[in-house]
Amino acid sequence: MNKSSPRCICVPGPVIVGAGPSGLATAACLKERGIPSILLERSNCIASLWQLKTYDRLRLHLPKQFCELPLMGFPSEFPTYPSKQQFVDYLEAYAKRFEIRPRFNETVSQAEYDATIRFWRVKTTVGGQKCGVEEMEYRCRWLVVATGENAEAVVPEIEGSDEFGGDIRHTSLYKSGEDFRGKRVLVVGCGNSGMEVCLDLCNHDAMPSLVVRDTVFPGIKRLKRYAVEFVNGRCENFDAIILATGYRSNVPSWLKESEMFSRKDGLPRRPFPNGWKGESGLYSVGFTKRGLLGVAMDAKRIAQDIESCWKAKAPFARSLLLPHSSSP
Repeated sequence: MNKSSPRCICVPGPVIVGAGPSGLATAACLKERGIPSILLERSNCIASLWQLKTYDRLRLHLPKQFCELPLMGFPSEFPTYPSKQQFVDYLEAYAKRFEIRPRFNETVSQAEYDATIRFWRVKTTVGGQKCGVEEMEYRCRWLVVATGENAEAVVPEIEGSDEFGGDIRHTSLYKSGEDFRGKRVLVVGCGNSGMEVCLDLCNHDAMPSLVVRDTVFPGIKRLKRYAVEFVNGRCENFDAIILATGYRSNVPSWLKESEMFSRKDGLPRRPFPNGWKGESGLYSVGFTKRGLLGVAMDAKRIAQDIESCWKAKAPFARSLLLPHSSSP
């Protein structure tokens, strides 16, 4: 790892963390108002959750008119419920239209407000083992947390996992039931993902069962060799287990702030519609539990709020030329 001091960049506009729909929507709304931003993304593509961690049969669960990002609707030829690939194509077109160019493969390790200089200090690592790691620090007046509610997969610890012997995977690693054709599969979790995975497994001639914590299949007590023992003492054989156990926020792991975000679950403390704005130029988007419609609402509010500050600080802000860097 590069042990030298991190390269420091003063940013005239906001730094946005996360290049999913939330980050893209916020960047577009800011750009419409003439405010530049930097968009940081730890993965190598936009909407990495959609592109890399979702199953093939996924579709939007709401009609497309409720899932549009600000300033650009879906193509008229798209069906009422666009497919995963259609939604990704829409996001790619959205980024292209508004000339949004995220800084990929750049992971935020820490973000903290420095009251002395009245700037946020956002530290990142860039690169990997092959090309070495470079450390960066961005200093900005506004920080937008757009990593969302689904940043990290929730993988429960189940007694006996090491001795099960079969495939155990989270839905983030599930693509198609083709891998499980002819197998008995236990799906843990009965939300949208669990239900859709069960249907997909059936369509590929697998034999799924669903843990729903009732007399169909109750909670799991422990795993045995290609078998599951349930809390009621019943034991059944399975070839594989799919964990449709959801995701969680990762904000507490990198944001050094406890007033706006709960340290327990990484979500804004204030309920919708007041969770989008914190103190000292801190904002959140994509945490409303109201899907893409909530994202659009938050992105518009954030851009409007930052614009009012931007106009007041315009002479100073525009003097910060992005390519310039300085030592910490």
